Amino acid sequence: MLEFPILTERFTLSVLSRADRTAFTAYRRDPNVARFQSWTPSWSDADTDALIADQPTKLLPGSGDWLQIAVHHRDTTSLVGDAAVHAIADQPDTYELGVTLAPEWQGIGAGQESLRQLIDDLFRLQEAHRIIAMTDARNIAAAQLFRRLGLRHEGRAVDADWFKGEWTSIDTWAMLREEHGRRALPSTR
Repeated sequence: MLEFPILTERFTLSVLSRADRTAFTAYRRDPNVARFQSWTPSWSDADTDALIADQPTKLLPGSGDWLQIAVHHRDTTSLVGDAAVHAIADQPDTYELGVTLAPEWQGIGAGQESLRQLIDDLFRLQEAHRIIAMTDARNIAAAQLFRRLGLRHEGRAVDADWFKGEWTSIDTWAMLREEHGRRALPSTR
């Protein structure tokens, strides 16, 4: 099982909590942050409250649950963003990753540092077989991030998703347990 808090060189990762409400709602309301995400800029404090109340506190393999993980700067305790981990229900030991960063924390390696540690812990502690990510093909920053993390681009489903009023293409990224040691950089723990 994942053990919280998870520490990296610059960040502390923990289950998203009520203390994160204001900062979490603020960056989810940003149209540029919401552009490639499943929510809209109309995200509210009530939406944040419901997400926090409905999420599990542990990530059980095969549960189908999503766990929202807050990423805080270790020195300032500011909420930098969040990572999401999905225990896929119909694929044993398979996890999907996502990440969202507040605008002021983008471009400094926060997503890479946080997800690298989560990937390490999913393989080591959760005994993951496979880790995947799905991105909007227009989200170049996300594609670059998953490449830097060592995930393999598995393919593109062209105009396969009706998303926010338009057809969009979806890229799929993946890493297997046996690829992890060869492709990922050493743990930051």
